[in-house]
Amino acid sequence: MKSHAVLTTDTAEKLISAVACDRSGRGISKLGSAEDWRSAASAFAYCRNVVVISGFYVPDAHAPETDGPGGAVMLARAFLEEGRHAEIWTDEPCLEVMKAAACAVSFPEGLVLIAPKTLDENTPDGIIFTERLGRASDGRYYNFKKNDISAWTAPLDDFAFDARKRGIVTLGIGDGGNEAGMGVFYEEMKKMYPEYAGCLSTVVTDHALAADVSNWGAYAFTAALSCIWGSWRGPNNGEEQLMLEAEAACGAVDGLYGVPQLTVDGFGIDVQSGIISTLKNIWEASMI
Repeated sequence: MKSHAVLTTDTAEKLISAVACDRSGRGISKLGSAEDWRSAASAFAYCRNVVVISGFYVPDAHAPETDGPGGAVMLARAFLEEGRHAEIWTDEPCLEVMKAAACAVSFPEGLVLIAPKTLDENTPDGIIFTERLGRASDGRYYNFKKNDISAWTAPLDDFAFDARKRGIVTLGIGDGGNEAGMGVFYEEMKKMYPEYAGCLSTVVTDHALAADVSNWGAYAFTAALSCIWGSWRGPNNGEEQLMLEAEAACGAVDGLYGVPQLTVDGFGIDVQSGIISTLKNIWEASMI
């Protein structure tokens, strides 16, 4: 296998076709371009110390959702396997599920932490938000049902603002428009969903990737990085099920159904596994 200095446009377009073809019907994943993926991969491929921030709590279910933990774990593990330092930060309501997902695929539990108060306590050179709420124009946090869930959401998107001041590169991965980083697409999203405009995230990151499902976007980004690194650092066969089983055992729920089961945003394990296989095939083809 050989590494490449950049993610090619052709490979980026293949990744987009795999994880951002509007399979969810939300329309958000139509935003962005191959250049977005290429620039994000180039920016993060050489980071030495990365923090991944995730965790989306569902108050009605009294539990976090299954979209987020898997993507966060795979992103952080990718950097760790490449010889970098990586931690996962979340808030207290999501910590148990995040740790369970990590342990299921041998990511060190000790690197899954409640986020510190400020970056003064731990200063990475890259921060990735995936399926983590970003505040709306009124400063509150909303789910896709337009419910204000600020009381259950720590303001971890503050790190996006702090990172910008410190020159730390940031990336946001989302699928609904209310996640940190999706503020990059704010004007386009307002036109797509005028009735939902008040719930959309206004939090901007240096790079932003919209996907059908945030976990898929995170997995695809590990594939993008793998193309540059020259070694597969993404999820492997069977790991999606291991993580979902561990998450469900801790009470994590599908964000659409609100019950613990082995699905993510309504998509079953067969679809999840198919996405992972496709991404690895794309990476293998890029290495020829």
